[in-house]
Amino acid sequence: MANTYTQLYAQLVFSPKGRANLINSNIKDDVYKYIIGIIKGCNQKPMIINGMPDHIHVFVGFSPNISLSDLVRDIKANTTNYINKNKLIRGKFEWQRGFGAFTYSKSQIPRVIKYIQEQEIHHREKAFREEYLELLNKFEIEFNDKYLFEFYD
Repeated sequence: MANTYTQLYAQLVFSPKGRANLINSNIKDDVYKYIIGIIKGCNQKPMIINGMPDHIHVFVGFSPNISLSDLVRDIKANTTNYINKNKLIRGKFEWQRGFGAFTYSKSQIPRVIKYIQEQEIHHREKAFREEYLELLNKFEIEFNDKYLFEFYD
């Protein structure tokens, strides 16, 4: 986009369907590398990706040539196909509907990167539900508990 100058950073958070523990250590690196390729293919800048078996955090420097919703849609659709085509898990893989997106200024980049790098340490003491609710409240995002989490029974 000619004459368009931006400095936009967003942390994206999303989960496998039913909050299932499917992004385990056996497939994590392959899935994360694949997601980085998708982000770059959309002409966006992947900053860091990490998470736990039941959710991931993706920090992206993005330009306005694509909406965050379209970027997440592309990430989810392509990784779903990749995981299922390559049979990286037993059964059918799907992402949960929806996502969280939280924006940051350039000065906050090191703190956000450290936070995402330390997901394993962070989740020794705090469940994902608690972490996610804290993010929503910190950013003053209104939500309906009824639609917040999908769990398998």
